[in-house]
Amino acid sequence: MRLAPDASVPDWATGGDFTSITRAPDELSIVCPADNLPVDISSPHRWICFKLGGPFPFSQTGILLSFLEPLSNNGIPIFAISTYDTDYVLVLEEFLEAAKRALAKAGHELI
Repeated sequence: MRLAPDASVPDWATGGDFTSITRAPDELSIVCPADNLPVDISSPHRWICFKLGGPFPFSQTGILLSFLEPLSNNGIPIFAISTYDTDYVLVLEEFLEAAKRALAKAGHELI
């Protein structure tokens, strides 16, 4: 969900197993479980979240690229979020099976 850059972080945004809140000059970006959304707020997107096994040392390059490239090559849109320790790649729910196939073909093991 995208809110105005000066919006306060709503209480419903902070719960769940995976939440990302980023404030930037142009927006307040909130990623949280769909079940957290109040009934008066809807999101047209449903995402599946892949966690890349980290933490990865900053000197180790190309990890995220190796995951994103097979998705990109197969026309699968993504939303990536990075933290200090690892990377998360969100794929639209309707692309889940295609994403699994593309990643397996590229040698990624999904657990």
